[in-house]
Amino acid sequence: MIKKISCLNKISEKGLSLLGDNYKISDDISCADALLVRSAVMHDMELSRRTVAVARAGVGVNNIPLKKYAEQGVVVFNTPGANANGVKELVIAGLLLSARDIIGGINFVKENREKEDLEKIVEKGKNLFAGSEIMNKKIGVIGLGVIGVLVANICRDLGMDVYGYDPFISIDNAMHLSRDIIYVKKIEDIYRECDFITIHVPLLEETKQMINKKSFSLMKKGVVVLNFARDLLVNDDELEKAILSEKVKCYVTDFPNAKTANMKNVIAIPHLGASTGEAEDNCAQMAVRQLMDYLDNGNIINSVNYPNVDAGICSSKNRITINHKNIPGMINKFTEIINMHKGNIANMTNKSLGEVAYTVLDIDGADILEIYKLIEEIPGVIRLRVVK
Repeated sequence: MIKKISCLNKISEKGLSLLGDNYKISDDISCADALLVRSAVMHDMELSRRTVAVARAGVGVNNIPLKKYAEQGVVVFNTPGANANGVKELVIAGLLLSARDIIGGINFVKENREKEDLEKIVEKGKNLFAGSEIMNKKIGVIGLGVIGVLVANICRDLGMDVYGYDPFISIDNAMHLSRDIIYVKKIEDIYRECDFITIHVPLLEETKQMINKKSFSLMKKGVVVLNFARDLLVNDDELEKAILSEKVKCYVTDFPNAKTANMKNVIAIPHLGASTGEAEDNCAQMAVRQLMDYLDNGNIINSVNYPNVDAGICSSKNRITINHKNIPGMINKFTEIINMHKGNIANMTNKSLGEVAYTVLDIDGADILEIYKLIEEIPGVIRLRVVK
């Protein structure tokens, strides 16, 4: 059967070209088996029952109603790390712009470019834009995910003393972190020690406005704060006070809003972190591969509202996947029905995430359609698919 994919935003052709002959791009969202999205807001969007997955070609998923879709059995994917290099490079650009008043100098030249004695004016006025070097300065990296690790490592390569903080760092990210990074267990050590602070954490309820009055009070006078994660991680009112008191020398953000864009000593970049051709291609390719693996094999990789489950490629006669509520006794009910119809479970994988769970069952020697009908009637089953 041909599977239909709808794109809510323009998606890189390098990603779409990965779709096989059993896939078709459709403009009719109501007939889509899965959706590809970048920035389109989906909170008020009602999906067809046919739609089983949404893949975000990027990391942030604030535009997608995760809980609502989980309750409908719609798995939401994102693409962590696919745009990491593009963001890393922009962070370094922001770091250099904050250390040296390059923007002020460029504007100074533009303002005087029509004057005949431009060379003399430049030589006389360039001291107004003097800055500092970043070598041997201390930078604190808050959040050591894929992007944070890349930023920490390149800052070390640039000769900076790098402090890293992340109480939830994964083993994989820890292995990629330079041994020269100073790992601290208290975020307060970052605030007290560092000349530059860069934030790389997700926006969660517990991280919202994590950079606040208390944070600023602990920081060095003249600190530079860089935010290439999300604007709501910083309390804008307290930031403005910190800038006016000269506690914060400069704030660099890739997420400007009406308040920060009008503050003095703010370098506001229009969300360009992942705006490179390479990043868009990488995100699209990763999103498409994850969708295909889910639709074709039932595997979940990099979901943000369902547990990750990799059951490989099915070698049995049939495979069914079940999105269900995370309540006791569900597995017993599934296996009882299969046993009742003399089916053999060749492989079973079950994982849960919060209120939902996901089960993959590879079955031999049974009428899979009859099993499907009976399992579908079990209270707590959200969605059932026959993958093979």
